[in-house]
Amino acid sequence: MERVKKLSETIVNHSLQVKKGDKVLITYQSNECNYFIKTLIKEILVQGGIPTVKYLDPEFENIIKENLNDNIIENKKNIFKFEVEEYDCFIQIRYTTSDYYDKNVDRDLNNKLKEELSPFKDIEINQRRWILLNYPSYVDAYKAKTSYESFFNFAFDTMTVDYDKMHKSMLPLKKLMENTDKVRITAPGTDITFSIKGLPAIICSGEANIPDGEVFTAPIKDSVNGTITYNTPSPYNGNIFHDVSLTFKDGKIIKATSREGDDEINKIFDTDEGSRYIGEFSLGLNPMIMHPIGDILYDEKIAGSIHFTPGSAYKECYNGNDSNIHWDMVLIQRSDYGGGNIYFDDKLIRENGIFVLDELKDLNY
Repeated sequence: MERVKKLSETIVNHSLQVKKGDKVLITYQSNECNYFIKTLIKEILVQGGIPTVKYLDPEFENIIKENLNDNIIENKKNIFKFEVEEYDCFIQIRYTTSDYYDKNVDRDLNNKLKEELSPFKDIEINQRRWILLNYPSYVDAYKAKTSYESFFNFAFDTMTVDYDKMHKSMLPLKKLMENTDKVRITAPGTDITFSIKGLPAIICSGEANIPDGEVFTAPIKDSVNGTITYNTPSPYNGNIFHDVSLTFKDGKIIKATSREGDDEINKIFDTDEGSRYIGEFSLGLNPMIMHPIGDILYDEKIAGSIHFTPGSAYKECYNGNDSNIHWDMVLIQRSDYGGGNIYFDDKLIRENGIFVLDELKDLNY
């Protein structure tokens, strides 16, 4: 299949820039991906890389996580440490068979596992080359309310967009964000302000996520005030929350509610001190992704959206916030989702999901 070959070439040559001698670890979750894995291996070999393939069935992994103990955590840490030290590049291919894995995993042990892996995860993210994608599954098609064939075509069309063209169109937004102090976001149930002064804006155009299409920064940690209400599903650790609303004072979440009830969502925000502060603010810009499917790899890239993320900040745009969580939550501001505006230093830059400044109009869907 030509699109599978194109995606493999994009990952190996654009995302990871594999060169001779690079050790590449491919992790995948379903035999449905086999043809894709073969094309990846062949392209890595063409570039002189050294591929290794690792199969991780999500159901098997879930059984292990539901029975976590100190010995299992130590073993997982040692394996992950070896991989991070041994490999130059990582390709993680997920395959969704359920949104509810992790639902019965012990919260405290899961947090301990994350803490033990954290130093090596930091190396993987910030010192290695990596890419994350979801191979289209029947569950994805069901969530997208379409046939598998239609979703498969949509997924591959979305994952193989022209990322070089996307990158160029994002440059004016990056420049504007890096010259902005005050941001205001409005939408139904939302009126929030914060500062991004002095923090870099990072273009995401196929280097770490597939599909891609966002420009992100982070708020000054204690500058967030007001309320934001998200209008897309927010999955986290085997639960799915709807109509999440967060109220901030001086950067900290002081009130959190959802349709599913307040207790469960507040337990997440009580994970650690950093989980009640924001680590990322980003604008979704992929013109082919218009509606949420409950998969954050797609939903955070929705055209006309933002995501405003409780938890840890990325090192490349570090606002001082550290946490064991990083929970991307999405607000779509297009008219068909209730509308909403973005202001930079009191100047309107996007209205109901449409950029109004001339230098940004190439980003409109």
